[in-house]
Amino acid sequence: MATQRRGVGSRGCWTAVQSTQVQSLRVQNPRVQGLGPQDTCSAPPTPPERPADTAAMEKDPGCCQDVPKTAAGEMLGPEAQLDDMVGAHTDYNEEEEEQKYFRRKRLGVVKNVLAASLAAMLTYSVYLGLLQMQLILHYDETYREVKYSNMELEDIDRKVLMGINVTPVVALLYTPVLIRFFGTKWTMFLTVGIYALFVSSNYWERYFTLVPSAVAIGVAIVPLWASLGNYITRMAQKYYEYANYKEEHVQEQRQAPRGACSAYIVVFQTIFYICFHLSFVCAQMPMLFFLNNYIYQLNHTLYGVKRCGTLSHGTLTGFNVTVLHSLPRSVNLIVVESILMAAAFLAMLVVLLLCGSAYRTTEEIDLRSIGWGNIFQLPFKHMRDYRLRHLLPFFIYSGFEVLFVCNDFSLNYGVCTLGLEKLAYLLIAYGFSASTCSSLALCMLRLRRQYPLLAGASLHAAILVPLFCWAPVPRQVDQAPLLYTIAALWGMGSALNKTGISILLGMLYEDKERQDFVFTIYHWWQALAIFVVYLWSGLPMKAKLSLMLLALGLAAGSYGWMERRLAQRVAFRLPRMPRPRHRTSGYRYLEEDDSDETNSEGEGTSRDNSHQPAEEDETPRDDGEQRN
Repeated sequence: MATQRRGVGSRGCWTAVQSTQVQSLRVQNPRVQGLGPQDTCSAPPTPPERPADTAAMEKDPGCCQDVPKTAAGEMLGPEAQLDDMVGAHTDYNEEEEEQKYFRRKRLGVVKNVLAASLAAMLTYSVYLGLLQMQLILHYDETYREVKYSNMELEDIDRKVLMGINVTPVVALLYTPVLIRFFGTKWTMFLTVGIYALFVSSNYWERYFTLVPSAVAIGVAIVPLWASLGNYITRMAQKYYEYANYKEEHVQEQRQAPRGACSAYIVVFQTIFYICFHLSFVCAQMPMLFFLNNYIYQLNHTLYGVKRCGTLSHGTLTGFNVTVLHSLPRSVNLIVVESILMAAAFLAMLVVLLLCGSAYRTTEEIDLRSIGWGNIFQLPFKHMRDYRLRHLLPFFIYSGFEVLFVCNDFSLNYGVCTLGLEKLAYLLIAYGFSASTCSSLALCMLRLRRQYPLLAGASLHAAILVPLFCWAPVPRQVDQAPLLYTIAALWGMGSALNKTGISILLGMLYEDKERQDFVFTIYHWWQALAIFVVYLWSGLPMKAKLSLMLLALGLAAGSYGWMERRLAQRVAFRLPRMPRPRHRTSGYRYLEEDDSDETNSEGEGTSRDNSHQPAEEDETPRDDGEQRN
């Protein structure tokens, strides 16, 4: 009887399996919908071997209820395998993968900063090196007469310098529009390409090649520097977002707390200026390895020079009109220019391939959708902010000092004493010192932010006063150590000033919607200062040094007064940023109310203030931000 019951139980289980299989076939194949369980097989086949769990099934007849589920799972095998494939892996750690993802993002930001710094260094190395070589060759009277006869290269050179120095005067009118239209990265790429165009124009030196390319350089100077300053600051803010991706304000794409990105701004701006100041070193390579082989010694070039230093008038009065003892072959000039052209093209490729975007795509759409009229007006409105007004003298002095060391000091003090063949070594000392001492700006991570700027200003003042009283004797080579020391100390002051101003602007204006306007204002005033230096080139050296000291004292005093007003929590005035005005059709912005969803940090300042008056007053939040 027990055997008979087991047989009945097994047959019942098998019938249930058959019934389930038939139902599955009905779902999968309509042709078997008319079949019943009895039409498939009247009796179960006898298996050759009993499975290992048959005894357990015999002991527990209720296990037959699980058999249809197993059979149905076997019929849906591909779907189960697909679930196993795309489902969560047993070894998958979501938090670890998230950390790896944002680590890659942070490394990408560092790569962007290094690429932008390298591109700026290559661009200005090529530009300064070629311009210096061009001016020395065109100054030589024999070179002009033999190579170009009556083409009046001197007049062309004057117009080239005029195009480079005068054109940036109007840059404030188009730079913000250019950056908002093309975007930060593509503005960098376009302006670096213009510098490459200037190099290519020197293959065939004519009026209609040199002068238009020089005017193009003048057009590109302010947009290049404004986009670079904005790009480095934005990379610091993005690095903060990727390093603090778990913070609530980062996940909701709201503006970071005031001062949160300051440490990253300090580090990234320092890295940029360490790389950029090496351009003064690389720019001397054409002169060191090529042009010095053709230059006369100082006894010939300085034969007619009677006064140097503070007693000089204009630019190296009495300098010999023939400085080349033999003319370089055209083939050699083409080789040098081809190397410079390759470096300029490499800078373009670095920007194109290695520099990532500064903003998300939708953020760039928001930035340019505030209206071109507003974009045109906002730089002028930002100058109502007393912080910018107090920094204007420092912007102006920043333009004075870099052109002073490259032109007046290097010629009226350095070349007048050591000869033209030592010009490259003076500028190399300046460049190496500026590059190395840019790292001193990292002290802003621990000290108050006033210290680097005021230290650089004090160092320059300590140099300008002795220069005002010093008139070196022409052709006295034993004064070389003193001149190299002055060049190195001036580079230290320049590094502290340049790096400190860029860091300060990034700290004061953390809203990403304002940074391009602020850096445009900074570099426009710097370009105006360079234009003034171009105009005063014929003044006596004492007048130039007096103007430098006056500008430096005014800059330091004005900056100190700004910090005092901020410490007293005096409210500063910022223009309201208009709301983006998107079209009601398109692939992204279907409704006007949805246009603010993708805005990140600037959301809290510009969107929430849309119903406030046109001008807003803001008070510093805490005194602790002065230390960041």
